[in-house]
Amino acid sequence: MTITKTAVLTATLLAAGTGAALADWPTDRPIELIVAFAPGGGTDIMLRTLAPFLETELDAQFPVLNRPGASGEIAYTALSQARPDGYTVSSLNTPGFLTMQIGRKLRYDPADICPIARIVEDPGTFIVQAGSEYKSLTDLVAFAKANPGAVSVGTTGVGTDEHLAMLQLEQAAGIDLTAVPFGGANEAKTALLGGHVAMIGLNVGEYTTSDRSSFRALAQFAEQRSTLAPDLPTAKEQGFDVLMSSERGLAARCDVPEDIRAKLATAVDTALANPEFQEKAKQQALPLSFKSGKDWQADMPARLERFTEIFKMIEGGQ
Repeated sequence: MTITKTAVLTATLLAAGTGAALADWPTDRPIELIVAFAPGGGTDIMLRTLAPFLETELDAQFPVLNRPGASGEIAYTALSQARPDGYTVSSLNTPGFLTMQIGRKLRYDPADICPIARIVEDPGTFIVQAGSEYKSLTDLVAFAKANPGAVSVGTTGVGTDEHLAMLQLEQAAGIDLTAVPFGGANEAKTALLGGHVAMIGLNVGEYTTSDRSSFRALAQFAEQRSTLAPDLPTAKEQGFDVLMSSERGLAARCDVPEDIRAKLATAVDTALANPEFQEKAKQQALPLSFKSGKDWQADMPARLERFTEIFKMIEGGQ
């Protein structure tokens, strides 16, 4: 095959243009930050709190775009379809990112998405209206045993931490609950206040920043009580083996140049160490728990195995 001088020149110019674009990163245009859930939830608050600090570190704008739905699949699909130039990043949440890989055909390949950093790990909890007859997890379980399927539980989708906590509670207590999916925590809280569901799953951080006069937490799903809610008993303290948390961080396409992903990771690390950010995180009840993208990714196979076992607990899980 003959390669013309014109073809060689064109290829050279394209390569030069790509190199120039990467060399300019990230100051020549905004970096789109996709959030996999609706505004007002823990993931949205975390990234909107972090964005101004990333902007300072990288001298770039980070406009936030919420793409809720399908437990995060919509956001991950958008990320996988973006150009691998470092100008699109996304929230990354487990367990959802992992559980959607269990027996489900996805519109993207999870192997194409690489963590940049874990920022937060937040224990789960179940919330009811403040005036609810359920004063504890024990009360709720007693009612659910007498009324199979009558207790509806608002979650942010199949395979999310709230859904897995629900499956664990069903198994641990021998009860049958009914899952109702929502696009985000605020939607679920609105449904709860409207009496459309009996209970919702939140994270402890989301609960502590909610109106305590409107909601009551029944248990937290951690080995030990979170410092954010030291007076809230764990599920284990109430006799139910339920352990679940939400890990939240940032991700990019794996084929984004390694030096750009490294710069993003360094910017996150530096921002998290900033005392001003730490104070804002405290005000927003964000339980910071930094982990490098490499270390977080190394944890994921074991987590996926555990989540798969949880799904197997109940035949035809909800």
